[in-house]
Amino acid sequence: MHGTSLLPELEHSALIPARDAIVAIAFIGDLSMGRATDQSPRTAWLAMALARTAGCSEDEIAAVEIAALLRWSGCTANAAGFERILGDDVAGREAMMALTLPPMSADAQSQMPEMAQIHCEVAGDIARMLDLGATIETALRHTFERYDGNGLPGGLRGDAVPLATYLVQLASDLEILSRAHGLPQALQLIAHRAGQVYPAQLAALLAQHAADWLAQLDAFSTQDSLLPPALNTVAQPVPLELVADIADLKLPWLAGYSRQVATLAQAVAQQLALEPAVARRLYRAGLIHNIGRAALPNALWNAAGPLAHAAWERVRLVPYWTRRAAQHTSALAAEAELASYAYERLDGSGYFRCVSGEAIPTERRILAAAVAWCALVSRRPWRAAHTPAEAAALLQAEAQAGRLDAHIVDTLIAHVTGQPSPQTRKASALLSERETDVLRRISLGESNKEVARALVISPSTVRTHMESIFRKLECSTRAAATLKAFTLGVL
Repeated sequence: MHGTSLLPELEHSALIPARDAIVAIAFIGDLSMGRATDQSPRTAWLAMALARTAGCSEDEIAAVEIAALLRWSGCTANAAGFERILGDDVAGREAMMALTLPPMSADAQSQMPEMAQIHCEVAGDIARMLDLGATIETALRHTFERYDGNGLPGGLRGDAVPLATYLVQLASDLEILSRAHGLPQALQLIAHRAGQVYPAQLAALLAQHAADWLAQLDAFSTQDSLLPPALNTVAQPVPLELVADIADLKLPWLAGYSRQVATLAQAVAQQLALEPAVARRLYRAGLIHNIGRAALPNALWNAAGPLAHAAWERVRLVPYWTRRAAQHTSALAAEAELASYAYERLDGSGYFRCVSGEAIPTERRILAAAVAWCALVSRRPWRAAHTPAEAAALLQAEAQAGRLDAHIVDTLIAHVTGQPSPQTRKASALLSERETDVLRRISLGESNKEVARALVISPSTVRTHMESIFRKLECSTRAAATLKAFTLGVL
């Protein structure tokens, strides 16, 4: 693969093979879209088969495979927008892709160009960060274009739309629609969309082989069998922080949260003089512990007050989905197992396993305490961030009740109370100090008015700073600016 990577040289980042990063990002995308967790690998396999049958070169086939895996890589970035439009961003987008969503209002339709722009810009930036080459990046930047010119974000038409975009669209439609409606009706829907969404000739080629290809897919015994061989050609190691940042984009107020958990868990392990390998494993587990949150709608996470029983049962599955997300990434197997214990408690009141006592060894106890602390000192839509003193008192109460390890809690509190706030970090050379302040607040979901009020400047000044930030970071959406800022070390 060729291209200009946006990833900086990070000496202390947690590097993993690009193959594993792509698989993890694909899993996050499938969770966020309410899809089956093998949807992206199956789509990649179908896109490969269609590309080969259409006479594409081996390089084109490889590009189509990876573009299919990353098709939903921008969907965490616009989840907040889809919550506003559809209410349930997960189920709503699942219905949209299955063509079962009721007609949207004119107001909702008017917001779709923005949703497409956010998704495609972030997906394209991810491809560039991963140094995947122009073909994949271009396809992802035009994910929702249509043959008839009525697509998004650019309204491209006919041959101006990348061939890879058409191939992935067709493979995705076959996979999703056949599961939702059965193969005969799926083929009818695809035929109806032929000449509008994608070229009729390609749609006819797909229909000719669809039954055989789906039968071959169903014969595979594991998801690993579906993963395209092109992944093995992507050799560049990738910072695991990128996967964490993509997962955290799901909720604006989570920006940087997984990095905070990872850094704190590693620091506590070092304070306890644990082996360096344990500290590194805790850092990596902290980065991925939040992946499973993508499976649940934003409205649930934004709700104030106690959750209803049914909603709480869904929350209890978050660490399960985190564990599943990394089961197919060999580089993260141990970390995924550790990360899935982030919400267990010593008295058995945690989730999803409800284990207790000796079943939760030291490193799992450290991660649980780090997650609890970072949640307490972070702002949530229904409450302000707790002060360090308040958070310390709450964490100590949990330890006294037998839910968290008292020695680990004391070590954590002693460490954090002697450290400067992460928000005192110096501005980077890329952005001015004021621009960094503005972007930090924007990244957490604050509106221009909220930022203006907090920084005692006018909303028009905030807009001016945002225009400068977009120009310097070479992006046009807040989600893309947030992702780039964390990746480049600005935040």
